[in-house]
Amino acid sequence: MTRIGLVAATAAGRRHARTLAAAWPHARLVEADTAADALRAAFTGHDAVVAFLATGAVVRILAPLLGDKRTDPAVVVVDEAARHAVALLGGHVGGANALAADVGALLDARPVVTTATDAADLPGLDTLGWPVEGAVAAVTRALLDGEPVRLVADAAWPLPALPPHVRADAPADAPRLLVTDRVVPLDGRTAVLRPPSLVVGVGGSRGVPAGQVRDLLDRVLAAAGLSPASVRCLASADIKADEAGIRATADALGVPLVTHPAADLAAVDVPHPSEVVRAAVGTPSVAEAAALLGEPGRRADAALVAPKTASAMATVAVARHAPRGRLAIVGLGPGAADLRTPRALAELRRAAVVVGLDQYVDQVRDVLRPGTRILASGLGAEEERARAAVAEAAAGHAVALVGSGDAGVYAMASPALEYADDRIDVVGVPGVTAALAASALLGAPLGHDHAYLSLSDLHTPWEVIERRVAAAAEGDFVALLYNPRSRARDWQLAAALKTFAAHRPPDTPVGVVRNASRPGERVHLATLATLDAAVVDMYSVVVVGSSRTRLVAGRMVTPRGYRWRA
Repeated sequence: MTRIGLVAATAAGRRHARTLAAAWPHARLVEADTAADALRAAFTGHDAVVAFLATGAVVRILAPLLGDKRTDPAVVVVDEAARHAVALLGGHVGGANALAADVGALLDARPVVTTATDAADLPGLDTLGWPVEGAVAAVTRALLDGEPVRLVADAAWPLPALPPHVRADAPADAPRLLVTDRVVPLDGRTAVLRPPSLVVGVGGSRGVPAGQVRDLLDRVLAAAGLSPASVRCLASADIKADEAGIRATADALGVPLVTHPAADLAAVDVPHPSEVVRAAVGTPSVAEAAALLGEPGRRADAALVAPKTASAMATVAVARHAPRGRLAIVGLGPGAADLRTPRALAELRRAAVVVGLDQYVDQVRDVLRPGTRILASGLGAEEERARAAVAEAAAGHAVALVGSGDAGVYAMASPALEYADDRIDVVGVPGVTAALAASALLGAPLGHDHAYLSLSDLHTPWEVIERRVAAAAEGDFVALLYNPRSRARDWQLAAALKTFAAHRPPDTPVGVVRNASRPGERVHLATLATLDAAVVDMYSVVVVGSSRTRLVAGRMVTPRGYRWRA
């Protein structure tokens, strides 16, 4: 939960602040005798500050309070007219850059971000979600200047796209970016990203002190030459879920505590089983088995890098888990850029590999980061695209598989997930469907129950489609017909409309929307009796009203209530 302090000195500023407070439950206007006092109170008592003050005044007031960018709150400054939202402090680490964008969206202000990597459209090393240490500034400067940067990674982690001059074969004396969980000597030309590769298995006697758990954990990691910054979680047995000392240690590290049933732990082959432990908790191993299992529900490809070590009341073991690739299945919406969701945009910019139909990839080339690898192919290659995206993710990459509309509706999510197993992380990003875009243009035809139907018999026998059309017609659903007609399939639409006509009046409204939200958008209204199939093609969505759908002022409207009016 991000607590946001709002500071304003004028009526206009307070009006803008109230707009933000109304939209954000955790934002509040900070009041004090003076604006300076309010700003100081907001800075010391909140995670972020939005100040409706002059930039110079904010700088002078906050200068004595500044400490460390890793702990100071983010500060965004907005001018009196709300024309600009300036990310002043904590751009990356504090989240001011993102906050400025959010403020801009609410106030129709232009976000102003001066962070160098953002301006150059490069991922900041401190924005990747992992701890980073060492010569971050020096390596970032090399990134910005286009100098070779040597990438050295212990494994293929799902990093975002990096520019072409960041590569494994860069000169040995170039600035280095290491991706490792190992403790390495630092110098003035090496930055180290800490991937979340380590799971610490923990066992302990009832009442084990947190200090003893943490001391043992630190000693085991140090002896193995491993960084605490790469600890992904602590893991233990279910009976230790409420053990205060173990839970407090996880909280202090900022990682979750996950637990497993004793039977699951007992099924793990470990090098140092104990019959004493089996008698006490029902499994011959807690620490080693839990470290190897990792998080529940994720297939573990793991190896012990530190076998169990015990103190008076605690036991700790450490396992290194192999990277899991990341597959984002992204719906791009019906075509217009402003109908593409912010989450879709974020996933596209997070991906190192983008896979999709060539015409859909062309829609988003302008938002991809430099260095993004693109795997585009033509119509009819859905299976190949799905397999390629899964293979890239299985190799450890961050992949975005894109589709039009919503990727789960007659698109790429289904074939991809047929191949994606539990060795990769899958993220679904919903999109505005062509049907929803068409519905908005037609009026409100989806005000009551409706059914999506595809008339393409390339993958489904027409006999099956015909039965489904008949069921939708008999059930009096509003019907959204995808893939309605092409040059090679020119009779299916007429057959479907004939079925609908057998169950509802001839004046039932039918809407055709071609290229919804794209150039050449066209809306055509007709009825079951008058629709000319020649106006329909594969770029169209056909919406057949129910028996209750009406035309009101030239718009299709299906009554919302369940009590039908005559």
